[in-house]
Formats: sequence, structure tokens, C-alpha cells
Amino acid sequence: MLKAIIGILLAGGVAFAVTPLVIKRAFVWGAVDRPNARKVHKGLMPRLGGLAVYLGFVPAVLLTMPHSLSVYGLLAGMTLIMLVGVADDIRGISPRVKLAGQVVAAVAMFPFGLHVDFITNPFNARIIDLAWMSVPVTVFWLVAVTNAVNLIDGLDGLAGGVSCIAALTMATVGWTQWRAGATGQQEVVLLALTLAAAVLGFLRYNFHPARIFLGDSGSMLLGFALAGMSIMGLTKSVTAISVLVPLVILGIPLLDTTFAILRRYHKHRPIFQPDKEHLHHQLMAMGLSHRQTVLVIYGVSALLGVSAVVLNLVSTDQALALLAILAVVIIAFANKVGVFGGISHKRPVGRQHHRI
Repeated sequence: MLKAIIGILLAGGVAFAVTPLVIKRAFVWGAVDRPNARKVHKGLMPRLGGLAVYLGFVPAVLLTMPHSLSVYGLLAGMTLIMLVGVADDIRGISPRVKLAGQVVAAVAMFPFGLHVDFITNPFNARIIDLAWMSVPVTVFWLVAVTNAVNLIDGLDGLAGGVSCIAALTMATVGWTQWRAGATGQQEVVLLALTLAAAVLGFLRYNFHPARIFLGDSGSMLLGFALAGMSIMGLTKSVTAISVLVPLVILGIPLLDTTFAILRRYHKHRPIFQPDKEHLHHQLMAMGLSHRQTVLVIYGVSALLGVSAVVLNLVSTDQALALLAILAVVIIAFANKVGVFGGISHKRPVGRQHHRI
């Protein structure tokens, strides 16, 4: 236990200590976000934050955690996705090349046993063997979450804070399952807490007003790490509701991405065309400040996190009832806020440097 605590503290401390150095390197390497008419910041902003999170997380895991095959697989995939993000932050790469890199990082985890072999039907608790479908399902999940977190990285501290809340929720769910007798969950708990600590160390420089952006190196790294950890937890749980818990934990990025796709399809716009109708844009259009908007989304993410923990503790019937209530509340909230495209923009909104 002491070694785990040291690892968590090390991750946060290293991320906090190296971020100023990463800021300097970002300017030297040209990894900067330049101001334009669509962005709020006035000067060059470094955007290599993923490197700081990576340097905080990976050494802490290697030095203080048991080195299982799945841990090596997660670190291998994270390393590849981080390199893709760094290349994009420094030089800029096409969406196709970026997507190819994400797929390669996802496939790289297969030899380490990190893939979804089965899911449990929440309605009858029947285990469904995915067989050959394991490959596309696993790759789709990893790539989808990676891009969903990248998509919400539109305000200072937003993607980092939401990812930190998701990691803490994952750790809590894993801990409850571990205490209930499930095997293998301790690994997920330690990884998630270590990631949360690394993000918290970085957030000191990323929260509004930010001194550095996550960049694609950071938002993709966090999305990929969370997706990979959820697979690790999912493969160790056969509870009926287990397949739905990661969806609730990652609700903010997944829902914002889903609403964006539906909104653009309904308006006959290209799905990959950026717009200013995401959740954070709409909250700011309603009059919230930059910081207030981020804190409100933190609150919603924390509420979803609590819901995910509750889902893990109640019976299947109660969990399905809670999910139905959540769905109604989320749709009503999304419609009220205007992520379906109902609110006009009354003021300039947050920076946009994501691709979707």
C-alpha cells in the first residue's frame, strides 16, 4: 500500500514539476497554438501538455506497480498515441494519418491481452462471446473514446478535469468490485488513481487562465488511457451491468460527440465540420464565464460518476431503472442547453483547436 501511495504522489509531483519545462520545450519545438478569429487567446500558447502527463504517469507506474502483461500493453498503446499527438502538436498531421495512428496504437495492445472478448447482456445477464468481433469492437471503443476526449478539449482545464473525474470514478468502481471479491481490479484502481494524480499535477498550469494547453498529445493520451483502463476492468467483471458502467463514466465526452454527430447530420452538415454548438459553447452563450462553464461541466461529470458507482452497487433491475431516469434527464438537459442547435451565440466563446 505504501508503494502505491508513493507512486500516486510521484505521478502528481513529477507532472507538476516538469510542466514548466514542457512549456519551454513547446516554444522551442514550435508546438504552439496560434491566435486567430475563432480563438480567445491573444498570443502563442504552448500545446504539448500530454508530454507532462505522460512523464508523470508512466515512470510512476513502472517504478511502483506490479508489471503485468496488461500494464505493459496499456503503456505501449499510450506511448504510441502520445507520439502521434506530439507529432500533430509540433508539425500538424492530417486527420487520416492521425486516425491511422490511433488504430495502430489500439491494435498494439492486442498481443498483451488487452481486448474485449465478451460482454454481458444487462437484460438477462447472459455472457456474449464476441469471437472475431472482438477486434473491431475493441478498436472502435479505443478510437471513439480517444476522439471524444479530444473533442471536448475546447476550454482551459475542461478535458483534463473531466478525465480526472472519470479516472477517480473508475478507481472507485474498481475498488467496490475488489472489496466485493472480484479479482484483478486492484490493478485498475492503482492505474486510475495514478493517472488522476498526474492530471491534477498538470491542471495547476492548465486551469483557466491556462499557461499550457493539453494539445492533441494530451487529450488523445487521456482518452486512450481511460478507454484502455475500462477494457482492463471490463475483462475482469462479468456483472450484468458492467458493459454500461464505462459509458456512464465517460458520459460527457461520449454524449457531446454523439450530439455533435446527430446535430450535424440533422442540419445536413459534414460530420467532421467544426461548429460552435458543443456543450461548453452553449453554456457560455447562456452567459456563463469561462471558469463557470468548466465548473458546471465538472459538476455534471461528477454526477455521472456518482451514478456509475451506484449502478455498480444496486441490482440489475434498479440499475436499468436508474439508467432510464438518467437518459431522460440528459436529453432534457441537452435540449434545454441547446446542444441540439437551438441556442444562438450571443458572445464570443471558448477557443477551438479540436478537429471535429
